[in-house]
Amino acid sequence: MNDPDGPTPDGVVDTSEGSSGAPTMASPAPAKKGAAKKAPAKKGTAKRAAKKAAKKTPAKKSPAKRASAAQAAKFPRHTLERALRIPTALYEQNGGKAATRLEAVTFTGATALSGPLNVELSSAQKYGLLEPADEGKLALSDRARRAVAPQSPTDRVAALREAVLLAPDISEVYNYYRGEQLPDTAFFTNALIDRFKIPADKVAEFQQIFDDTIRFADLLDESGPRPRLIDVGRDDDQPIKTPGVPRKLSVPAGTTCFVMQPFAGALGSYYETIFKPAIEQAGLEAMRADAEIFATGKIIDQIWRGIHAAKVLVAELTTKNPNVFYELGIRHSATT
Repeated sequence: MNDPDGPTPDGVVDTSEGSSGAPTMASPAPAKKGAAKKAPAKKGTAKRAAKKAAKKTPAKKSPAKRASAAQAAKFPRHTLERALRIPTALYEQNGGKAATRLEAVTFTGATALSGPLNVELSSAQKYGLLEPADEGKLALSDRARRAVAPQSPTDRVAALREAVLLAPDISEVYNYYRGEQLPDTAFFTNALIDRFKIPADKVAEFQQIFDDTIRFADLLDESGPRPRLIDVGRDDDQPIKTPGVPRKLSVPAGTTCFVMQPFAGALGSYYETIFKPAIEQAGLEAMRADAEIFATGKIIDQIWRGIHAAKVLVAELTTKNPNVFYELGIRHSATT
């Protein structure tokens, strides 16, 4: 039978005696609709939590990106001609005196030191055109002065070629191919990546800078069927000092090197472009069986004397030329 006074509130003990005389617990009132549901999260809370988690756990770089970061490009990011722009302005507008980085770029007409201008300054330093000075300033190198304001007919080209030998990556590629024809584009690209470790994504940029710089320094001979790098280290008219490498070895004057090679065909030009410069670089006197030993008398006698008098001999056997094998046989007969 229901209590006439109505239901007992939740959690309150009913002390009225029932049929058994024991206190009874009133039945709990039905829960209000939605009371058991959790309060809804504030809008955006989940997104903010995800952002915080992302900040705490930075994304891992892919192997390709890690390799690219470890293999940064070292070469100047400008051609030699472009890298001369700021040194030229520093000479013409500031009398060649040292200047801060900001001052240096303002002489070119710039109003602020931007990222691209910082890279251009870096390129000038990599070519050895600008060098550190007191108080954090940059000064013109002697090389830059000779390039900008030459004092003799050979000053400018010699200074430009020295700059090529100082530039990272550019100098390595030039020294490897100097005196030789440049390979085809595909082979050259592979060599740049595998041998010289130029980042693959920078190869096209490097090739453009290398080609323009080599031409600007007058180091490319394009008179033949394929471009060839001029080896100025073997040119007495335009010497370039390579640190640690003597220009000539100490050998007795008049010591000869006899060259046995075909006079015509694809290898005919090797004597003047490759063999003779290399022989003279070693301090020897180059000689072969043509105008250099031609005189009155039998030519075969002169060849015999030339071969026997030479301390060093070079034989080009690629084309199996019979005259070359004959001359080589003469030398063999003298040593057996």
